[in-house]
Amino acid sequence: MYQVQQHSTSHFVSLRGHRYHVREWGNPQSDLPPLVLAHGWMDVAASWQFMVDALTPSFLQHRRILAADWRGYGLTEGPATDSYWLPDYLGDLDALLHKLCPSQRIDLVGHSMGGNVVMMYAGARPDRIRRLVNLEGFGMASTRPSQAPGRLGQWLDELQAFDKGELNLKPYPDAAAVAQRLMKTNHRLSQDKADWLALQWAKPDAQGQWRILGDAAHKVVNPYLYRVDEVLEIYKRIKAPCLVIEASDDSLSQWWKGKFTLEEFHERLKSVENLKIATPQDAGHMLHHDQAEALAKLLEDFLD
Repeated sequence: MYQVQQHSTSHFVSLRGHRYHVREWGNPQSDLPPLVLAHGWMDVAASWQFMVDALTPSFLQHRRILAADWRGYGLTEGPATDSYWLPDYLGDLDALLHKLCPSQRIDLVGHSMGGNVVMMYAGARPDRIRRLVNLEGFGMASTRPSQAPGRLGQWLDELQAFDKGELNLKPYPDAAAVAQRLMKTNHRLSQDKADWLALQWAKPDAQGQWRILGDAAHKVVNPYLYRVDEVLEIYKRIKAPCLVIEASDDSLSQWWKGKFTLEEFHERLKSVENLKIATPQDAGHMLHHDQAEALAKLLEDFLD
């Protein structure tokens, strides 16, 4: 089993009708900008543990590090819903920062879905962010207005399927099976890390079946189209220096199968005024798991 080096404290914050679960590492009394970590789709705040463990002692001694389970994930609790909306994550992040670090600019890091959230937030609240880091948060493929009727119809169909219980997440017989699932998704993930992460990523239900700590409603498609023109206007308003970290595996092209390419994403990034791109080698989409040391070094150099 993986041995945690930097143990987190855990507490809950009430915001926007939810009981948000927050993990903290480092120095809670630090006067330096807090480092806030935003996890991705079907993930949890504990997922950052390997990267936090790879940070140098001097960095940890002088920084307060925060990571929350997004609504519908991990230990965060809230009202039942059949849809999740990207703007709600921005609203939750804004409320969380107002409660936990109201008077400080922050350093903001997001992975995957969280990377998309932090880019949008940094454009909407440009004066709130000192440094911005986007890990594999590429956004979505461009859309056409003619796709709108079909997307709305798909959303309505999936709402019905969810209501009938047809979109449930697959259960697992035990924690070992969850670990195997994680290793199948990320072939670089070691057994000890997978065993530890499985205990954070899933929990047994009353019948003893292990279930992912994520709401099945996350599988329901968003009814609104992704508007690249709107995204670019938001990107233009980002003031903070921005570091985009991409895995060497080019997970974007693997996922979208030619419908959206890394070249298109780089073209969008030209709207961000102050930007660097880094590409750790031998890394996949979950690079904070399999290249934690390289990622920690990139972060410390950029945030210093």
